[in-house]
Amino acid sequence: MAYFSVSVDTPETNKSFAQSLGVDYPLLSDPSKEVAKAYGVVDVDQPFASRWTFYIGPDGKILYIDKHVSPATHGQAVAAKLAELGVPRRRK
Repeated sequence: MAYFSVSVDTPETNKSFAQSLGVDYPLLSDPSKEVAKAYGVVDVDQPFASRWTFYIGPDGKILYIDKHVSPATHGQAVAAKLAELGVPRRRK
C-alpha cells in the first residue's frame, strides 16, 4: 500500500509545510492544477483544491472518495475506511 498527499502549492511551499508538521509521507506538488482538475477537486468555479481523499485499489481503480474530510478526525476516518476496504494495518 502507498499513500501520499497532493497539493496545488509549489514544491517549496509544500516542503516547508511538511517539515513544519513532521510529515512522514510524500507530499506531491501540482501547481499547474492538472492532476487536481483531472480528479475534479478544482475547476473554474472552485480555484482552490477541495480536501478529498481518494482510495485507489492496486488495479488503479478508485474504490471510494471521501468528500467530507475534517482535519481533526481524518486520521481516524482513514484508518476506519482502510479497515473496511480490507487493507491490513501497518506495523510500527
